[in-house]
Amino acid sequence: MSRTGVLVLRLAGPLQSWGASSRFTRRTTESAPTKSGVIGLLAAAAGIERGDDTSLAPVAALRYGVRIDQPGTRIRDFHTAHHGVTGASMPLSERFYLADAVFVAAVEGDHALITGLDRALRAPVYPPYLGRRSCPPAEPVDLGRYEDATLEDVLTSVPWQASAWYRRRRRTPRTLTVLRETTATESAEAADVLRDQPVSFDAAHRRHALRTVVTTAVPTPIPAGGGSPQGPHDPFVALEALENESA
Repeated sequence: MSRTGVLVLRLAGPLQSWGASSRFTRRTTESAPTKSGVIGLLAAAAGIERGDDTSLAPVAALRYGVRIDQPGTRIRDFHTAHHGVTGASMPLSERFYLADAVFVAAVEGDHALITGLDRALRAPVYPPYLGRRSCPPAEPVDLGRYEDATLEDVLTSVPWQASAWYRRRRRTPRTLTVLRETTATESAEAADVLRDQPVSFDAAHRRHALRTVVTTAVPTPIPAGGGSPQGPHDPFVALEALENESA
């Protein structure tokens, strides 16, 4: 039996946008990173060109899951543009984003492939972005790889990645939501079906197939950096609360 591994990413930045069904002038975002978006990030880091479906296939076949560590806030922006040749005004469009969100995404599969993608993230051919090119990550996305591990175990044990300010100002949740693909032996009766399995990123004919996703909950682990989930005591938090009440 071939060895397997799990590659883990921390997806955090001022803005993220993970569209799955956006069309025309309304570009929405899902509440968590899509598989097509994360596979696109990995493929870009590895230098896989958009029309190279053969090289994309093994990366797209990796099993995917994501944990919502900090859900962020959904915001809307209006986007204007002009035609590059004629200069004519293009239709006004709505663009939706997640602000101040943090996610832990993971892919599971062949050990050699996972190792190669881990190296690619540390020295990417094309820079990673969080769903759209206008959304760069706030810090390196690679959280490392786990040998002979499962997607479920990793998404349960990786330290809570929420920002320090978020941990100080919000009550620590008992559980975190996980969205993951089903296993080969797992029943799909309670799963959702999404058209989010990348087949081709060719700009002329992008194609996506269906995939099954189950929603589960895992206990909130210890935060990154250690300490209690609430973080270190900050005496100025009470003053901030008073200022907010009087504002």
